Amino acid sequence: MIHVLEPGNPSFPPISEGQHADYPLAMGGELSVAWLSEGYRRGIFPWFSEDEPVLWWCPDPRMVLFPERLRISRSMKQVLRSGRFRFTVDGAFMEVITACAKLRKEGGTWIGPDIIAAYAALHRAGYAHSVEVWEGEQLVGGLYGVAVGDVFCGESMFSHVSNASKAGFIMLVQALVREGFRLIDCQVYTHHLASLGAEEIPRKKFLDLLAQKHPASLPFAKWDSLDITKAS
Repeated sequence: MIHVLEPGNPSFPPISEGQHADYPLAMGGELSVAWLSEGYRRGIFPWFSEDEPVLWWCPDPRMVLFPERLRISRSMKQVLRSGRFRFTVDGAFMEVITACAKLRKEGGTWIGPDIIAAYAALHRAGYAHSVEVWEGEQLVGGLYGVAVGDVFCGESMFSHVSNASKAGFIMLVQALVREGFRLIDCQVYTHHLASLGAEEIPRKKFLDLLAQKHPASLPFAKWDSLDITKAS
């Protein structure tokens, strides 16, 4: 059963163990800051094509990375030491999300105009963040996601050159480890993320981890000073 949500104050249905993993949890509601921030607090995120209504998901199993299990290959360590890339945080959010949308357009993307506008508002409110990877003055890769206390929920990434998004992801995870983040939500399985140490866990375990005590307020207070320039 897919719950139909009415506009207004955010109101998501409970996530039961019987909720079918291959179907959305709910449809409708709004792509507002209030709805999105409440959804992420509950482990729920929007994912839909441009010709569909707003669909909200909470997959089972859930792909996550425990930051201390980050896997960095020898070749990636060489890339990071080479100084080829420069990294920034929240330096070009719109460029990053637009590049993510463009990269996926050929296969059909969920990052349509409504999603871009919604996450831009979420970024202005201090909830959504981007990592930029530069080669000289050229933006060659990046990623964006949402901070939920001490959990970072990754949304999408792009690369215009080899290893750019992977390097940005590694630098972000290492910086978040130094700030005490305990989980990276990767949502669904990809080989790329698995190669970096991400793994699938049952939805219930993910929701239990998300419900554990973390800073009550969003956004993460120290994000402006997050140091993504040094590798661990």
